[in-house]
Amino acid sequence: MSIRLGDTAPDFTATSTQGEISWHDWLGDSWGVLFSHPADFTPVCTTELGAVAKLKPEFDKRNVKVAGLSVDPLESHLDWAGDIEETQGVALNFPLIADDDRAVSDAYGMIHPSADNTMTVRSVFIIGPDKKVKLTLTYPASTGRNFDELLRVIDSLQLTATHKLATPANWQHGEDCIIVPAVSNDEAEELFPGGFNEVKPYLRTTKQPA
Repeated sequence: MSIRLGDTAPDFTATSTQGEISWHDWLGDSWGVLFSHPADFTPVCTTELGAVAKLKPEFDKRNVKVAGLSVDPLESHLDWAGDIEETQGVALNFPLIADDDRAVSDAYGMIHPSADNTMTVRSVFIIGPDKKVKLTLTYPASTGRNFDELLRVIDSLQLTATHKLATPANWQHGEDCIIVPAVSNDEAEELFPGGFNEVKPYLRTTKQPA
């Protein structure tokens, strides 16, 4: 099954390093990030889990709940958590889901058809409070994920969910935004009283709203 942007994120109940999780209930009104790992005790993923643990305050500030997943059992996850703390200098502070029956992996299309059927691909899903999928990414096993980029995307998604704006290439929080083409100049003057710059009729920039 292929998950597309705008689809409702599949709900599930599973065990994790922080107890049983009923996914939609656990997310509540928060945003969510679900990211998968090929297996426990893999080197790149060990660094990734440590990186997310260090960034958890940044996810918390944005009302984002984060969960990892691999198809290994809970006992293996708990052992791996010790290695993560030892090697990365930070304790695992978010749930790592045990998907040993591959139910979640199958529901989210995390297992590549030509891959070993015990290994998930390294996928990322950002899910909005409406439980709709807002972003999907798939990384090769050799490349560690950039979680600062995920925070940047979340900043853009949260901004554009409440304002008639888009964000340009390489945008960072606090920088100028793009007014979406569906907004007329008259409407733009009302929506953005600080003014805007018309580079082209289809390309108008304005300060990021406070």
